[in-house]
Amino acid sequence: MKITRIETIALRGSTPKSGWTAETPPSENLHTLLEVHTDSGLTGLGSVATSQALVDAALDLLKPHFIGESAIEPERVSEKLHQSTFWQGRGGSVTHAISGIDIALWDLLGKASGQPVGRLLGGYYRNRIKPYGSLLFEADAAAFKQTLESAVSRGFRALKLGWGPFGRVDRRTDEVLVRLARETVGPDVELMVDAGGSDQFWPHGYKWALETARMLADYDVVWFEEALPPDDLEGFITLRQNAPVPIAGGEVLTRRQSFLSWIARGAFDIVQPDATKVGGLSETRRILWHACNHNVLLVTHGWNTAVGLAADLHLAAAHPTARWVEYITPSPYIEDILTEPFQLDENGLLTIPTAPGLGIELDHESVNRYSG
Repeated sequence: MKITRIETIALRGSTPKSGWTAETPPSENLHTLLEVHTDSGLTGLGSVATSQALVDAALDLLKPHFIGESAIEPERVSEKLHQSTFWQGRGGSVTHAISGIDIALWDLLGKASGQPVGRLLGGYYRNRIKPYGSLLFEADAAAFKQTLESAVSRGFRALKLGWGPFGRVDRRTDEVLVRLARETVGPDVELMVDAGGSDQFWPHGYKWALETARMLADYDVVWFEEALPPDDLEGFITLRQNAPVPIAGGEVLTRRQSFLSWIARGAFDIVQPDATKVGGLSETRRILWHACNHNVLLVTHGWNTAVGLAADLHLAAAHPTARWVEYITPSPYIEDILTEPFQLDENGLLTIPTAPGLGIELDHESVNRYSG
């Protein structure tokens, strides 16, 4: 089975708020679906955390290296693409595009073999996993409370709150936001906090992060994410050594090699590669086992699409210590583009697909509404 062409689909019109200082409008294209076509007629689905324009430019660069290649050898083909673009890739949009190709090739391998991707990645340690709903902090207390109550009413038993005014006003505001969240959802819903230190010109350093971590511990926060700028390796190492809550990060890193020193030197309690930009499932799996060897928990970053969530679910199936997957909520790019949307059960868990490949099918009529 050979690759004949790759097509991209830009998602726009309902792009969720990011929380960035330079916020993007709903019309902005931040996520791109990718379809790998083969000479057998089978098609594989991928997702890329990059605009269509950048993905298409990367595909022009990559095209000589993937046309005619085997469509059922994801690790070898993806590694060939990394190695063949050594001088122009090594991260950024080229690696992001390879991520989507890799996910689609795993989908194809599963469809061709009649096996779910989770089994091909190593096997099912679990059939269900807890999603944490990703939400933004809001300055308006009444609106924020309503957002939290809505997420809990939809079945979420874990919520990650981030960005917005957190870390951008003063310490009192930060604590007011976290206290309101805990009082609203009660003691049985897990809360995570994401400062968003990868935002432009992040002003805070180690001492702010440590004091904030101490405050978060008072509210039983599960982890503190992106407390520092994403290149501050030494700061993260020191913070992890001294913070009373687990420290998480790594969503902006790409390629497995970028994670080696962060994991080995103890920068994170929880490492968060994003399969839609780190290099796909092949790279994420390698990072997973490196993290496991250093007793670091891997929780995939998943601010993307239903295809990205499906990839994360299969990785969670084959992850021996997985506990959560990320789920933007609400997001039409997750909830509206599949023929059979994901559903939380009565315990707030998602069932991991067991059909061949990623186990999902795009609702093309719905996708067309977001790709015009």
